[in-house]
Amino acid sequence: MNNVQLAVQFFLQLAVILLFCRLVGAIALHLGQPQVVAEMVAGVLLGPSLFGLVWPEAQHWLFPWDTTQSMRDTQSYLFPASQLGLALYMFVVGMEFRVDIVRNKLKSSIAVSVAGMVTPLLFGAALAWIFFHQTDLFPKSTSLVEAMLFLGACMCITAFPVLARIIHHKKLSGTMIGTVALGAGAIDDASAWCLLAVLLASFDKNWSRAVANIGGGLAYVAVTLLIVRPLLARAKTWLVKDGTLADAGLVLALVLMTLGAFFTDLIGLHAVFGAFVMGAAMPRGVVVRDLIGRIQPLTVALLLPLFFTYSGLNTRIGLLNSGFLWLMCGAVLFAAVVGKGVACWLAARATGIPNREAFGIGTLMNARGLMELIIINIGLQRGIISEGLFATLVIMAIVTTLMTSPLFDRLVGSTTHQLVPEPEPERASEPRFVR
Repeated sequence: MNNVQLAVQFFLQLAVILLFCRLVGAIALHLGQPQVVAEMVAGVLLGPSLFGLVWPEAQHWLFPWDTTQSMRDTQSYLFPASQLGLALYMFVVGMEFRVDIVRNKLKSSIAVSVAGMVTPLLFGAALAWIFFHQTDLFPKSTSLVEAMLFLGACMCITAFPVLARIIHHKKLSGTMIGTVALGAGAIDDASAWCLLAVLLASFDKNWSRAVANIGGGLAYVAVTLLIVRPLLARAKTWLVKDGTLADAGLVLALVLMTLGAFFTDLIGLHAVFGAFVMGAAMPRGVVVRDLIGRIQPLTVALLLPLFFTYSGLNTRIGLLNSGFLWLMCGAVLFAAVVGKGVACWLAARATGIPNREAFGIGTLMNARGLMELIIINIGLQRGIISEGLFATLVIMAIVTTLMTSPLFDRLVGSTTHQLVPEPEPERASEPRFVR
């Protein structure tokens, strides 16, 4: 395709994606599911799992896809556009993140994050040991240690972007439940990506990659929060003109966000972490208020659905074509729910959080969403897992995400949750949630 043909195809795809996401969203609303879950399901339905199965010619015409990437096709523009939408959204999530609540509930946040890492990691490693010895779900090129690390990382992951949108949908932003879950989810996902870096280093026999991944991530967080954040706080008078954010301030914030996303993508973490940390560094008050007001609407309505659609176009649920694979899928799902949701609930209770709130945290932490799909797509592309195991993990990701909202409403309730008071004015330099 030439540039004009790509543009024509993109605009048509965009119209179909947005309309279909809203249609599925209207149905999901009646089932008690937030729009983000509808977009996740819509992305899978637009891919080979349904549209490509029912009408493959039309699906290929609308979304031309070359798995070898030897030609310019849908992936040429949909992937970078989807990554931009995801990074912008996580930048907003970072600006809304309440560090003061995490500090006040540091013990709970750490306990929940550790439980959400260690327990599912052990469950995943145990399942991988069984699969490795009893099935052919792992290719022969994958060693036992690599199989255990990979499946453990898949169990550990929390759908950070999806979690953020569910929290926003349920008006939990700025509450203890929402912030502890976000804090623990951020730590868990960062740890899971570091674990994935170690796995890929082992698979490629290149340990310098893992060192660059973990060391670079820690250095980025330190530089952003200890250097960039104070500098931005001092430049606040330059960023704000007549009580509103200046255009130069908006451009500077976007430049910093894209540089953060660029760096964390470059070192092998994910763009979402660079954007999220940079959002947490933005000066609170007028700057954050206006940045969110100018970035969030277009990002949520236009760009973020592209991320879910791109991931859905890579997903083939039809690979689960035997009773044995469905049995293995059930085992993976059971281990995922117990290892993540139940473990996080118990950890929250052990640190003094009331049972109702602890249930909410455990339920939210259990959502895997499309961050899981990113990891398992990497595993499939690199030959670490088979297509059968890939499909099994896709089902686990979708089911754990679909169950989050109704389970939360049943265990915790849908009533309004109390917001934690904002920091006092003299502590305005601390990140706070701005509606």
